[in-house]
Amino acid sequence: HPFLVETEVSDCPWNKEATLVHIGLQGKSIDLEKAPVSNLVFLIDVSGSMSYANKLPLLKESLKLLINNMRAKDKMAIVVYAGAAGLIQASTSDKNKLLEALDKLEAGGSTAGGAGIELAYKVAKENLVTNGNNRVIIATDGDFNVGTSSTTDLEALIVKKRKDDIFLTVLGYGMGNYKDNKMEILADKGNGNYAYIDNIKEAKKTLVKEMGGTLYTIAKDVKLQIEFNPVQVKSYRLVGYENRLLKKEDFNDDTKDAGELGAGHTVTALYEVVLFDNYKKSKTDKTAKKVDDLVYQKKKTTHLAQNSKDLMTIKLRYKEPKGSQSILMTLPVAKEIQPIAEASENFRFASAVAGFGMLLRDSKFSKDLTYDVVLELAKGAKGADKEGYRKEFIGMVKNVRSMSAQANKTQAENK
Repeated sequence: HPFLVETEVSDCPWNKEATLVHIGLQGKSIDLEKAPVSNLVFLIDVSGSMSYANKLPLLKESLKLLINNMRAKDKMAIVVYAGAAGLIQASTSDKNKLLEALDKLEAGGSTAGGAGIELAYKVAKENLVTNGNNRVIIATDGDFNVGTSSTTDLEALIVKKRKDDIFLTVLGYGMGNYKDNKMEILADKGNGNYAYIDNIKEAKKTLVKEMGGTLYTIAKDVKLQIEFNPVQVKSYRLVGYENRLLKKEDFNDDTKDAGELGAGHTVTALYEVVLFDNYKKSKTDKTAKKVDDLVYQKKKTTHLAQNSKDLMTIKLRYKEPKGSQSILMTLPVAKEIQPIAEASENFRFASAVAGFGMLLRDSKFSKDLTYDVVLELAKGAKGADKEGYRKEFIGMVKNVRSMSAQANKTQAENK
C-alpha cells in the first residue's frame, strides 16, 4: 500500500467521560529526483483584487521557489486570467523564461476564472506526459466574477476536466474578499489539494519542504469507513471534517469522488467516543441522540462483537493515481487506552489543534476546555520541531488567548 495507517487511543482532553481515537495516514515519500516527469500549468489570477502585497506579489515569489526546485526534464507553462484568459508562456523547461514571465505580471481587471480553467486544462492536455505528473496549479483569491463563476458551475467544470488524468493544486492568497469555499470545492472535485499561503514561510513549507505531497499524488479517492463495536462504544462523533462526510453506501461505490493523498502527506482523523464502561459510571452522555426503542425489530450484536476487545474496525479504500478500481484495507483497533500523559507527541499535539479549533468555533462540545489547556498540551508535545511549525502554532494560541482575555475584560467593563 502507498501509505501506512497508525492508530492511538487515549483520554479526551475536553471531555473526561470520553476517549479520543487518533487515526493517522502517512503517505510514503518518494525520491523527487526519480519522480515521474512533470507537466505543470500555472493558472494565475491577475485581476484587480490581486493587487495587494499578500496576493500577486507573494504569489510570484511563491511560484519562483517552486520553479527553481523543478528539474531540467520537467516542463511548465503559465496561463493568466483577468477579464479574459491568455497563455503568456508556453510549456518549457527554461526556468529563465518562466521567471521573466512571472516578473512581468501585474494586477488589473475583473476575474474570468472559468475561462482560465478551460485554457489551463487545454494547455496541460496538449503537453500531456504519459505516465507523468500532469497538473494544473491555480493561484488565486477565488473571487471569480465573470463568466463561469458560481460554485455549482465551477464544480461541474472541474468534474468534467478531471477525466483527463490531470490533477489539480489550488493555492489561496489574501484576505477580505477571499473565497475559501470555492477553492476548496475546486480541489475536492478536481482530484487535487488545497493550501492557503499567507507568507513566504508558508510558501516554502507547501512548495519546497512538502513539494512531494503538493505535486505528486500517490493515492486518489481515499475513503475511510469506521465500524464501532456496539458492545464497547456507546456513542461517537467525528471531530471536524463535517464537509467530508460520505453516505455509507458511497464507500464501495468507485464512481464517488473522495480525497487525494500526496507523497509524504499526512492525514489525521480524530473520533471522540463514549465507552459503555464510562457511560455506566457517569450516565451523563450528552453526545448521544436518544432514540425510542424499535417496535418491529431489535438490534443484535454479533458473537464477534460480544467476545472481541476491539473498539472498532477501520476500512480504507483508495485507487492508484491512474486506477479506476479501488483497493480495500481493513484494520482492527484494540481497546488499549493509555493516559494522555503517556500518549505520543503526535496524539497530544493533534488533540491540542482540534481543541483550539473547537474553542475558536465556540463548539458546544468543548465543555471546560480553555486556551491554557490547549497551550499546555501543545507545549508538552512540541518535540524536536525542526521547521518551527509547532512553535508557530503555540504562538498563535497565545495571541488568541490574549485577545480573548481582553475581549472578556472589555465586555465586563461595558456591563
